[in-house]
Order: sequence, then C-alpha cells, then structure tokens
Amino acid sequence: MSTAILTGQQVAGSQLGSDLRLLGFDVVEAGAGTDLAALVNSLPAAQRVALVDPRTVAHTHALRLALTDPRFPAAAAPGVITVQAEARPDLLRALVAAVSPAAAGSTATTATGSAAPATGSAATGGAAPDRVSLAELAAGDCVPDRISAALRAADVEVHRPELGVLVATVPSGDEERAAARAAVDAVDDERVRLRTAVKSRDGFFTTYCISPYSRYIARWCARRGLTPNQVTTASLLTALIAAGCAATGTRPGYVAAGVLLIASFVLDCADGQLARYSLQYSTLGAWLDATFDRAKEYAFYAGLAIGAARGGDDVWALALGAMVLQTVRHVVDFSFTEANHDASANTSPTAALSDRLDSVGWTVWVRRMIVLPIGERWAMIAVLTAFTSPRVVFYALLVGCAVAACYTTAGRVLRSLTRKALRTDRAAQALRDLADSGPLADLSSVAVLRGARPSAYAAPVWALIGAVALLVTALDPLFGAWFLPVVAVLLYARCSGRALTHPLKGPLDWLVPPVFRIAEYGLVLIVAMRAEVNGALPAAYGVVAAVAYHHYDTVYRIRGGTGAPPRLLVWAAGGHEGRVLAIAIVAAFLHGTAFTIALAALAVVLALAVLTESIRFWVSSGAPAVHDETGEPA
Repeated sequence: MSTAILTGQQVAGSQLGSDLRLLGFDVVEAGAGTDLAALVNSLPAAQRVALVDPRTVAHTHALRLALTDPRFPAAAAPGVITVQAEARPDLLRALVAAVSPAAAGSTATTATGSAAPATGSAATGGAAPDRVSLAELAAGDCVPDRISAALRAADVEVHRPELGVLVATVPSGDEERAAARAAVDAVDDERVRLRTAVKSRDGFFTTYCISPYSRYIARWCARRGLTPNQVTTASLLTALIAAGCAATGTRPGYVAAGVLLIASFVLDCADGQLARYSLQYSTLGAWLDATFDRAKEYAFYAGLAIGAARGGDDVWALALGAMVLQTVRHVVDFSFTEANHDASANTSPTAALSDRLDSVGWTVWVRRMIVLPIGERWAMIAVLTAFTSPRVVFYALLVGCAVAACYTTAGRVLRSLTRKALRTDRAAQALRDLADSGPLADLSSVAVLRGARPSAYAAPVWALIGAVALLVTALDPLFGAWFLPVVAVLLYARCSGRALTHPLKGPLDWLVPPVFRIAEYGLVLIVAMRAEVNGALPAAYGVVAAVAYHHYDTVYRIRGGTGAPPRLLVWAAGGHEGRVLAIAIVAAFLHGTAFTIALAALAVVLALAVLTESIRFWVSSGAPAVHDETGEPA
C-alpha cells in the first residue's frame, strides 16, 4: 500500500480522496500542526509517499500518471508530488529546504539511511529546524508545488507527465474551482487513457489493423487483473502453437499457423498497451516483451522449415539465412542508436531532410513500411504461410529484409558521414560491449602498432578486412584442410583486436558490431551448407539462435542502463572470435554425423550458459522499470 498525505482537510464535495484510494493509496490528512518530516519518516521505508494539496481538482488518470508510474523515483503534477523509496531522503531534504533553504544542507541521516531534519533551530545560524510543520510550509501556498520546486533546485530529477487535455490544477477560489470541475467533466479521461495506451509511433499495419481493437483487449485484461507479463506469455504460447501447426506440413496446418501468428501479434500489441493503460511497467516485463518477440519469430521460422521438410523440401538454409539477416538488421539498429544516444552536435543535412519529409504525412508511412517492421513482416509471413509454401515465405522474407537492410543502413551511413557528432565514452563502451569480443581478440589487441596515425575509419576497416578474409576462406574448397581455417581465424582475431584498439568514436565505428555478427553467423551458415550432412543446418540454426539470444540480451541490458553481461560469461562463451575458432575446427576435423553432433552440442552448451545467466539477472535485477515507447523494432 502507498500513502498519500493530504496537506490539509479535504474540500467539501471533493472526490480527491476516493480517487486516491482507487489508485491504491492509503489517504492520511495532515493537520496544521503536523510534523510532515516525522510523518513521512514513520511510514514503511519501502512505501511510495505522495503529498497532495486537498484543493486539487484533477482527472483520475492525471493523478494516475503523476503518482503511480513505477519508472520514476520522483514525479509531480500541479498540486501533487510523489517519491518512491529511493527518493525518500530527497523529499525530506526538500521539506527542510522549503521551510529554511539555508538549513537544507544540515539535514541529518537516520540510522536507516533516510534523511530527517537535524535537531536545532532555524534561527540559530541556519541549523535545520526541529520539525517541519504543515503550517510553516503552507503559508498560503501549495505545499506539493513548493516541495517540487525545492527538489528541482537541489537538482533532483522530477518527472512531470504530459497530461495533454487532462486537467490537474489547484484552484484558489470557488469560481476557479467551478471552472476546473467543468473542465474535468468536459473530457472523458477513460477515452484519453485508452487512446494513449497505444504507442504514438507505430507501423502502418499495427496502427490501422491491430490497435483499433487490441486496446480494448488490453482494457479487458486490466479489468480482470491480468498483468502485461501474463499477456506476453500468452502471446509466446500462441506463437509456439502456430509454429507447431506450421511444422505439420499440411495446408490446414499452414492456415492455422497464419491465423495463430496474427493472434499472437494482437496479444503482443495488447501487452504493451496494457502496461501503458495500467502503468504496470517492470524490468522483467520489458525483457520478456523484447526477448519473446525474437523467440516467437525464429521459432516460427523453424516450424516452417520442419513443415517443408515433411513435404520433401529442405529450406533450412533459407530459414537460417532469414534469421541471420534479421538479427544483423537489429544489430545495425542497436549499434547506430547507441553510438548516437548522447552525442552532442548531432545534426546532419540527411537528418534535416528526414525531418522535412516527416512533415509530409504519407511519406512517414511509406518509410516505415519500407523497413518492414514487425507488424508488416508478421502479416506478410502469416498470409504467405496460409496461402503459399514455406519456400515462398522465406524468399519473400529474404528479399524484403534485404531491401530494408540496404535502405536503413545506407541512410545511417549517409547521416554518419555528414554529421559532426561528438560521441561520448559511454557510447564507445556500449559499442565495445556490443562487439562481444573474447580472449583471442583481447590478447591480439595488446600488441598495438605504436606511432601509427589514428584514422577515423580504421576500426570498421579492420573489422571488415577480418570478416571478408574469414568468409572468403570459408567458401574456398580447401577450407576442409586443417591449416586454412586456423590461419583464417587467427587473421580474423587479429583484425578484430586491431579494430578494438581504436576509441570507437569515429563516424562509422557503429558498423563494427554488425560486421562481427555477419562474420560469425555467416561462417556458421557456410560450413553447415557445405557439410551436406543430414541435420547439419538445423544444428547450425540452434547455434545461431543461442548466440543471437546472447547478443539481444546484451542490447537489452545496455538499454536498461545495467551494462553488458559479466565479462566472465563473455569469455566463457568464447567471444565471437573464440566461437569462430571452435566452428572452424569442427568443420576441419569432423565430418558426417560427428559434425552435426558437435554443432548440436555447441548449441546446447551456449544456450544453457547464456540462458541461465540471463534469467538469473533479469529475475533478480535491480534495474529500473523501463518500457519501449520509441516505436516498433525492425
């Protein structure tokens, strides 16, 4: 239970108290002589605390946005302010500062670690007052607004939600109060709540074909106490059943698979809308939502490949190629975003042109559809699955994703070359973490050429040289000879190490992680195709799936502000160059069934290692609650 402290008696006829209770608050009225600091300190340390002016007139959803969002330690709106446990000391210091700004610096800390006013008198040389009474704070002002101003003055970040047409105000008289009540009555906050449950930036198919009704599913779930994580899990189970239907290899199975895939996507949209509708954000939920999207799609690819094999058509190479292309696309997106996340002077003529095109409505939808986001992609997969064959599905996927990859990558390269961005150490570290380099690359980066003049493009060039050398060698008929794979991998490791000796702040350094992914995934695909052994490609699919999960997990940790996976895990998994060496050795020395068994064993070992650590981290993580509001992933 959270606690809302009304800074005075409720106004006659006000529904403020009932609204706060509806939002899960225990409402306490503070009298004029109440020591607010002592009252706050008396509450359980883990509780959310809100200060609310009893004159406040607001929509219920405005109060919900301001007082219940778990993502922000401190938040406020006119007439209300709230803090979670981690910001409780800041609130107590702000209470002191609101009475005597000079005394704020002498706030004491209790044995439990929360701040409380020190003993003393405000009149004695700026010492903190003995108590912070409501009468001293109010003095005709709105107490929560004074506290909010004191927090901002102390450089404490206070989130203020965008209320739009919603009302939250503190009227000063009966006339203003009547006008505020009329403004509240004029806007249906439930309709606003339902509309804002939908992302402001989404794909065309999602916006016009899914969200018009999925939002009502989200509301239905909220009213029955279902959580976003439960809806996310239901979406995963539906997709896995769809993959099972596709694996039957029959036309009824394919039709059922297409229908269930769309149903899974509806639930996938509903879980995020439910989170926004009920403000049920969580670290675990953000991870499940992002991870399950990839698991659903790649499981469906596998189901299609199994179904095709039942009909005598081997499309495992196409399925693996589609997964590789899709994952590399995402890595390009993630790397570019992280490289420019907090860059300064981050402008370019290309970006300016894009902004101008955004003002022409239809171009926004065309450009969003070109990148084949998840809504359009899953719709295409579902329709083609129901009416054509798995081979046609994968051909369409490969062509569509290739066009999208060329479009987005070319645009980002142009932006990078024309902007004069100054990238930060944080961005450089994010790129190093995304590179996923292990002991071989680290050791080969120790021997650095001294005195060489650094180049702004050296890092991606070195990465590209190593990747091209590796993949060209893998295509050579002599790759089966033991010495050629070893030489190619050592060269690749050396080039990888050389790439990472650079600061990774250059205009195209965000290309380094995608190049490493192309090299590693591409090698697995090539050696499995060349083996021409039954089961080799499905085993290779498992290897890439396990490694791709590790790379996605790294991205989501960085986005959540918790940093990359432990270095011990990265080294235990070999890093990208260590896994490349292992795959090259397997291809050189094992053939036939032994080759397939070795790939399958590698997939199992990697999956167990990365999944175990990932689940442990996300279930027990203290990372802040997050949720994706930026639009659909490609």
